[in-house]
Parts: sequence; C-alpha cells; structure tokens
Amino acid sequence: MICGPTAAGKSAVALELCETHNAAILSADSRQIYRSFDIGTAKPTRGERARVTHYGVDVADPQERYSAARWASEADDWIECADKARKDAVIVGGTGLYIRALVDPLFSAPEIDPVQRADLERELETKPLAELRRWCEELDPARAHLGRTQVLRAIETALLSGGRISDLHAEHKAATAVEVQDERAAYLVVDPGPGLESRITTRVDGMLKAGWADEVRDLIRTAPPDAPAWKASGYSVIREHVEGRRNLSSARDRIIIETRQYAKRQRTWFRHQLPPAAVTVVNPEDSQARAVVREWWERAE
Repeated sequence: MICGPTAAGKSAVALELCETHNAAILSADSRQIYRSFDIGTAKPTRGERARVTHYGVDVADPQERYSAARWASEADDWIECADKARKDAVIVGGTGLYIRALVDPLFSAPEIDPVQRADLERELETKPLAELRRWCEELDPARAHLGRTQVLRAIETALLSGGRISDLHAEHKAATAVEVQDERAAYLVVDPGPGLESRITTRVDGMLKAGWADEVRDLIRTAPPDAPAWKASGYSVIREHVEGRRNLSSARDRIIIETRQYAKRQRTWFRHQLPPAAVTVVNPEDSQARAVVREWWERAE
C-alpha cells in the first residue's frame, strides 16, 4: 500500500513503480470514486490510465453514498481482476478508513431508513460542533471527542437504530480478536516533510489553471446540490466563487488552508494507525527516493 497526505506525490511514485513492474493501481481515494469530479480530486489522466491499469476510479455517481465497507468489498473484486490479468495490485491513496477497511474489515452497521437519516441530517447540519458533542456525550460518549463527521454518524446511529457505534466496534473487535490475517500489508508512506506546503499551493494553482471553476459550472447543472461528491476538498469553495459569493483570490487562499489542514489530519492518522514495523517512509524529493521505493518493493514481494 502506497499512502500519505494529499499532494505528497503518491501517484507519481505509484505510476513509475507500477509501470516498471507491470502492476495495477487500486485507488484508495474516497473522492476519486465519483464520476465527473475530476480536476479537484487530482484524478489520474487518460494518459496515466493508459500507462497503468487503474481500479477504483469513476465507479459511483455523484449522488451515491459510498462507504468504506463497500469500497473494501469491491476492492477484493478489483484485486482478483488484477490477479487474473497477471498483475500485482498496489493500493494507492490517502483515505485511511478505506485502507483500514481492507486490512481490518469493519463491523456491519445497522440499517437506517434513508428518509429519516436525510431529515435528521438537515436538522443537525447547522448546529455547531460543540453542541453536537454535547448530544454525543449523552448518546455515545466514547465518540464525543471525534470530528464532526464521526460525531454526526454516532448521533444518527444512536437515534435511528437504538444502538451505539462504540458498542458495535467493541463487539466486532472481540469477535475478530482470535483471527489471524493470512496476508500482512506493507506500507510505503510518501511524505515530503516541510516541502508539502509548497506542493499543496502548486497543486491548487494548477487545478485552477486547468479549469476547475469551469468544471464546477458544469457540475452545478448535473449534480444535485446535496450530492456527497460535493464534499470533496475545495469543491464547495469553488462553487461559492462560481455563484458569485467569493472572489477567486479568496477561494484560492481558503482551499490552500483547508487542504493543509486535511493533510495534517492525514499525517496524524498514518502516524498513529499504521503498524510501525510495516511502514517505510520515503521523501519523493530525496535523491535516494527511487532506491528506497525499489527496496520496499523487493521486500514486499
């Protein structure tokens, strides 16, 4: 698995490696799954997909809800497809929950009525995080310290199913504690260190130059305003610009700040959630980067 924060250079490392070794890329990116949301998700180009087989890209419509559990299930099928084509599958991406779902299958979440969920989401979306955490303290206190998305999910699950996510996690962990995985993942964490900030700025400027605003104008006409795909980093800000509610300079600055914050959260996740013994860190800007990647590949094989 090749992972790391956004804009770190994962795709470039993976493309060169997979082209050299006739391997396929399996995208572990929760936004590249959505069709038509291309520029702002840094989706691989047609040329890159011609060079290396890609799975997990453009597999869902913008309005679809797409879970980590669904991705992990479909990833098993994609890995099998790569195997039939006599290719190794390299998982590449920065969505930690997807990666965890593949190596440590998630518990089965309770079924929740979609209409009730939508009604509750509308009720909760305007409430500040502090108030949501107070709700969560009453409903599922073990998850009240988490981020907004996780807290919202805990509240929804408790109110609409009568169960707690924290209890489901505990039950799943106990049920799988005696299981031993047949395969161990080898992780290559791509991280340029302090150079990441300038990489993020360069990427955002490149996306704007490539026509991100025009892409969003087209998407406004085709994708429902509440489609999950709009949650991809930067898209709501560009939408504000396109609709005349924010100038381009302000939009650019806001996206750079949000992307840096997202990258910080990703770094924290990879630092604390991956098994240290299975991790190799590579700085793509280092002169020895190719040698590090080659050695990692040889050990993983």
